[in-house]
Amino acid sequence: MITAILLAAGQSKRIPKENKLLKNFRGKVLINHILNQLIKSKVKRIIIVLGHEHLLVKKAIIKNKKIQFILNKNYKSGIASSIKTGIKKINKFSKGFLIVQSDMPYIKKTHINKIYNSIDKKDNPVHLLKYKNKIGNPIGFNSSIMSKFKKIKDDVGAKFMVKRLKKDAAIINVKSEKIFKDFDKLTDF
Repeated sequence: MITAILLAAGQSKRIPKENKLLKNFRGKVLINHILNQLIKSKVKRIIIVLGHEHLLVKKAIIKNKKIQFILNKNYKSGIASSIKTGIKKINKFSKGFLIVQSDMPYIKKTHINKIYNSIDKKDNPVHLLKYKNKIGNPIGFNSSIMSKFKKIKDDVGAKFMVKRLKKDAAIINVKSEKIFKDFDKLTDF
């Protein structure tokens, strides 16, 4: 089994008075763009880590049997706490997992499936999407390194783990840099 951890606990500090995940983009709330792709992908289970405005976000999310919610009560301490909260819910028999950010609407199921297939077929600790010299999210990990995530803290996320394990990574080339675009400002919408 390969699981996706969808990070949806952030405070949207760069967009005043609004939760960016609930903001409309092309006819639906932002978080549902990536969630639709995860549901259509080969991923068997989606763990959504909620935090800031968790009740509003949960209410806006599309329903599906693949989805399981978990609340990160320490979401204000940074992304590392959300990653660790999600990892706690991964089945011990899981072959690997993806860490996915919920503010990246251009990621498609094909990108997710490429990471899924890489985790499924290769023993590399990290599985990365790459366009030219740029590496971006989502990022796949082999379950054998789950314990290493216990040491991360604050706003240190999966990219810290990538830097440590980059030489052993499986690289998956993609055709567009656009998929790495995350929405952080009003002008992104």
